[in-house]
Amino acid sequence: MRGHLPQTRTGARAFHLPLVFLLPAPFIVGAMNNTTSLPISAADVTPPAPLGPALLALNNAHARELSWLVPTRLEHLVGQSFFARRVGQHLAQIDAFLLAFDQDADYDSPNFLWFRERYQRFVYVDRIAVASAARGRGLARLLYRELFAEAVRAQHSSVVCEVNSEPPNPASDAFHAALGFSEVGRATIHNGSKTVRYLRCCV
Repeated sequence: MRGHLPQTRTGARAFHLPLVFLLPAPFIVGAMNNTTSLPISAADVTPPAPLGPALLALNNAHARELSWLVPTRLEHLVGQSFFARRVGQHLAQIDAFLLAFDQDADYDSPNFLWFRERYQRFVYVDRIAVASAARGRGLARLLYRELFAEAVRAQHSSVVCEVNSEPPNPASDAFHAALGFSEVGRATIHNGSKTVRYLRCCV
C-alpha cells in the first residue's frame, strides 16, 4: 500500500549506468535465462527484516548516481513502487535491484514530476543498482525486461527515465538506446549543477 513520502531537497534520481554496465553484443542471454528476480515488499525492508540493510548498502554504494537513502525513505519508496524486484538468493547479499513508480506515486523527484506534468500514464524508472561482483551477468537487462512485461500487463505504453547529459554518461545513453529509449526532453536541475535527458520507451 502506498503511503506519504517525506519531502526531500533533491529527490532520488533515476539510474545512471557506469561504464562497466555497457555489455558487449551478443547480450548475455544464457546468464539471464538462469537468473530469476524476486519481489520486494514494504514488509521486506521494514526493520528488523534483513533485506533492508542489504538494499541500503547496495544503493548507498552508488549514492552519487542514485541519492543516499535512509531506512525510512527506503520503506516509503518501496511502498510507493509500481515495480520493486531484486536479484540475489540471500537476504543479506543483493546482486541487483530496480525500483519504478507509476504516475500515481506520491514522490517529490523533479525528474518524476517532469514526466507527470506531460504524460497521463507512465512507469518511471527511479533507480537500479548492480553490485560490482555481479556485473557482466546481464542483470540490468533482466530487470528491465521484467519491468517492461509488468508495464504491458498493467496496460502502460510508456516506460520513462532520465540520464545525465552534463556530466555526460555515454554508457547509459548506449544502454537505453539498445533497449529502445528515445529522447523526449531535457532539463537543468539542482541549481544548474546537472543537465539531464528525459527518455521514453514505448512498450
